[in-house]
Amino acid sequence: MYYDVFKQEVIFKVVYYGPGLSGKTSNLETIYQSLDPKIRSDLISLKTSQERTLYFDFLEMELGRIKGRKPRFHLYTIPGQPQYGSSRQIVLRGADAVVFVADSQPERMDDNLVSLMDLETKLIAQQKTLAFFPWVIQYNKRDLPRAESIEVLQRKLNFLHTPFYEAVATTGIGVFETLKCAIQMAVQKATTETQVAR
Repeated sequence: MYYDVFKQEVIFKVVYYGPGLSGKTSNLETIYQSLDPKIRSDLISLKTSQERTLYFDFLEMELGRIKGRKPRFHLYTIPGQPQYGSSRQIVLRGADAVVFVADSQPERMDDNLVSLMDLETKLIAQQKTLAFFPWVIQYNKRDLPRAESIEVLQRKLNFLHTPFYEAVATTGIGVFETLKCAIQMAVQKATTETQVAR
């Protein structure tokens, strides 16, 4: 979280993390298309020859003001493929909350676990840890006929009992519920830290 003094805004950063092709991009595209163009920026795609990071920001109208300032949220995806670890570290820097997008297909469980451990490693490098960081799990692709049961996903991935949502990102199911939870956690953490600082 940081303040834009000139625009009188408080800025929060939410990063969508997870293995490649889990649905991070679909989440951002669904959110972007659903927002009023008056309150969002352009959807920016930062591409190299092999990877892509999406980004856009929007003003949150319903929250009102936080410390007298309008809240603005920057949303990012990370490249999920294992070889782009340095890019993920850069994008994760300064995040106020993370949405971990897990692929519900049984054959992607190892990919989910590797990505989740990678997230923890990247946070530790920034003197943080999932145990004390605002994050939410989204179990995506729940519409697939062979989707793993929530019980198994919870047992294998949600060892810290963080909030979770079922989703079908391509159709919007669970997308905004997940984002709302991440936003609430980020704002709550920032508010708590400010109170402690006093």
